[in-house]
Amino acid sequence: MKKLLKTLPLIALLIVATSCTSVRVAADYDKNANFGAYKTFAFFKTGIDKAEISDLDKRRILRAIEAELLAKGFTKSKQPDILVSLFTKSQQRVDVYNNSWGYGGWGWGPGWAWGPGWGWGPGWGWGWNQPNVSTTTQGVLYIDLIDSGKKELVWQGMGTGYLSRNTEKKEARIKEFVTEIMTKYPPIAQQ
Repeated sequence: MKKLLKTLPLIALLIVATSCTSVRVAADYDKNANFGAYKTFAFFKTGIDKAEISDLDKRRILRAIEAELLAKGFTKSKQPDILVSLFTKSQQRVDVYNNSWGYGGWGWGPGWAWGPGWGWGPGWGWGWNQPNVSTTTQGVLYIDLIDSGKKELVWQGMGTGYLSRNTEKKEARIKEFVTEIMTKYPPIAQQ
């Protein structure tokens, strides 16, 4: 029993950590768009400038998007078929974990030491000590593909997941976000 109680917090932490590593993705698209006709791209500066993230993160995202589009056979062009834009949202999540077990404490309740009755004083029982507080940032990255001739949104991919504050991990996490989102392009109906 003691072994189970000691490993319970570790199991909970492992579940939380593994749930934080995945990126949930979704995409929506214009069913009338001819995705096979899109061969060239450029970045839509006006839209990208509005994204509320640091310029460093913007460049990381744009490099990752460019790499994915080039891998899909696109060419970067000054006269593009599609314009690429992005925007982001984020929110802080605060989790409080009570993961320390203990014995003892003061309380009011039935007294069992010398017989039935009620009493006030030290008692023995399960207790919680020092909760751990963890703050994480959940972010959403939207990648928009806009038909440059029609000036209409034809595809939007969205990725939701937890972000890293560590610079080395952040770059890898951004690549993961973009890669997972771009697996949805082109839409399955058009492949």
